[in-house]
Amino acid sequence: MSNQSENISLGALLRNLRMRKKISLTLAAAHLRIDIAILSKMERGERNISRKLLPKFALLYKTSERKLVIKFLSEKILLELAHEIFGSVVLKQALKEIKYYKNNLNKK
Repeated sequence: MSNQSENISLGALLRNLRMRKKISLTLAAAHLRIDIAILSKMERGERNISRKLLPKFALLYKTSERKLVIKFLSEKILLELAHEIFGSVVLKQALKEIKYYKNNLNKK
C-alpha cells in the first residue's frame, strides 16, 4: 500500500478508487446493492463500512481485497486505541499474542 493510501481513511480510499475507475456513485451503489446515499456517507466517513462489502469493492474497483481488509482492520484498531495512553504498548502486546496464537494453532 502506498504512503498516500495509508494516510487517508478507508472511505476516502474507496472514493479515490471509484473516481480513478470513472465509476459513478450510482453505478457503484447498484453493483454493491446499497443505497447511493449510504455509499456517499461511507466515502465521506459518515457511515461505517461493512467488512462484508470489501470483496465487492475489490472486485468492482479491480483492487486487492487484502489491501482493503488491512485498511479496514487497521482503521478499527486506530479508532479503538488512538486516545489510549498505552495504545502502542497494547499493539506490541497484541502482536506477541497473535504470534503465540498462530504458532500454537499450527502445532495442533
